[in-house]
Amino acid sequence: MFGLFILLLQRLGLIMLLAFLLVNNYFFRKIIQERTKRERIILIVIFVFFVIVANLTGVEIVNNKRIVEQLFLPRISHTDALANTRTLIITVASLVGGPLVGAVVGLIGGIHRFIQGSFSNEFYIVSSTLVGILIGKLGDKLRKNNLYPSDKQIAILGIIAELVQLLFVGVFSSWKLVRLIIFPMVLLNSIGVTLFMSILKTYLENERRVKAVQTKDVLALTNATLPYLRRGLNKKSAQRVCEIIMKFTNFDAVSLTDTINVLAHVGVGEDHHIPGQSIQTDLSKQVIISGKENIAQSKAQINCPNPNCKLCAAIVIPLDINKKTVGVLKMYFSKDRKITPVEKSLAEGLAQIFSGQIAMGIAEEKTILANNAEIKALQAQINPHFFFNALNIISALMRVDVEKARQALMQLSVFFRTSIKGGQAQEITLEEEKRHVDSFMNIENLRFPNRYKLIYNISVPLNMKLPPFCIQIMVENAIKHAFKVKKEDNRIIVNIFKHQNNCIVEVIDNGSGIRKEILNKLGGDIIYESSGTGSALVNLNKRLINLYGEASQLKFKSDENGTQIKFMIPIA
Repeated sequence: MFGLFILLLQRLGLIMLLAFLLVNNYFFRKIIQERTKRERIILIVIFVFFVIVANLTGVEIVNNKRIVEQLFLPRISHTDALANTRTLIITVASLVGGPLVGAVVGLIGGIHRFIQGSFSNEFYIVSSTLVGILIGKLGDKLRKNNLYPSDKQIAILGIIAELVQLLFVGVFSSWKLVRLIIFPMVLLNSIGVTLFMSILKTYLENERRVKAVQTKDVLALTNATLPYLRRGLNKKSAQRVCEIIMKFTNFDAVSLTDTINVLAHVGVGEDHHIPGQSIQTDLSKQVIISGKENIAQSKAQINCPNPNCKLCAAIVIPLDINKKTVGVLKMYFSKDRKITPVEKSLAEGLAQIFSGQIAMGIAEEKTILANNAEIKALQAQINPHFFFNALNIISALMRVDVEKARQALMQLSVFFRTSIKGGQAQEITLEEEKRHVDSFMNIENLRFPNRYKLIYNISVPLNMKLPPFCIQIMVENAIKHAFKVKKEDNRIIVNIFKHQNNCIVEVIDNGSGIRKEILNKLGGDIIYESSGTGSALVNLNKRLINLYGEASQLKFKSDENGTQIKFMIPIA
């Protein structure tokens, strides 16, 4: 028994060597993490090769007692037995690929053993297939968070697999043979499966750790480059981005270009890859034309026209926006070397992130332009609103006082002159807005002498910027709605003051207040009331939010003693 154990241990060593070479291959580690149809077929092919090797390198047992050692056993007598590592391979295939892969590998391994044994002992076909299905299902049940079972669980599964196989041997062949081989076979299968899976899990765990570290660096790199690429792909932003990439990676040089010129080059080759000059390397030109990434493993493949160029390996990735190449990201090494999959993945990930950042910058610019257009449209709605009211005032005054009508017309001229200037800008100075409000109040006071008193409390510079018409709308709103039942002592107070890093603008009246059901809708919804719709306040609120954000929206307070409307402008 001990001699059989040593011989099987040697066979196990061969299997472990093949396993090490297999697990060390990136392609294999990649396919075992996905169970698509294609990956399963590849795994079946790989493990069928292993299981046939296990059959061919088995130890022949004659008359259930004499051990015959040979290097390869393509054929044995139908009366002889074979101790091998076939069950070990089927167990590993089941754990790695699942019950389907395990069943197919077990089926083919059993058929090969049946042919190898001079077409005898057909029970191996059934037993090997059953082991593949059983271990595959148990292994999947024990998997958690897409991780393989623990080493202890794997060892137990290895024992179960071999015991199932030996049960068939005892029932359909010889229990004497089972007593001879049970200890070395069970022990070797359990140890072998555990070692194989341990090697595999170690490699996968190391890859996960590397990816975790890489992901952390990429996130830090992304965070550092975000403010630059969102400003657009230009020399200044490209230079800073290349410097940041060099800081976070082990590349010897990094370059960014548009479709014509080099925008930035940091590292080896700075002496002749100069920002502002046209792209020199054929490699970059090919990527720009094709829109597909390219990898150079030698200086000749880069094909730089400068004979003294020290750049010998490169990854060139296109920067695409809406399926159109706008530039390339290039990462260089100064020695001939093979680009690793990790470096290739890093470069591809960075190119995708940078393309997204540039696209976000373009989208933000379009949003700003759209907001500007909306502001212009909102401003155009305000002027007609007041214009018709003013014409009604002048028309009424012409019947009773021509001089006052003339003054009103002059004030209207001032009002519209400031309106036209304000309509051409997102922001105007406080001085210009105050002039606009005063012209409006002069028109109102011509119609209703001494009815309204406007009081300013301003503690900020008059050159402070704010949206045009913002105070005028709130003052007009107070005149139209606050004093319907009051004929005298109607006060409107405009307070403008600094609070922390903001400027507070508030308009307070001592009118009769606003009903609660209307107050909750002001600035957000159109109100269908006989006295008005509140559209001017809705428009103003939209402008404030578009310019300064949600924190600057209008805020309302009102009771029977009056109403307060205020908003906040961040100080630049």
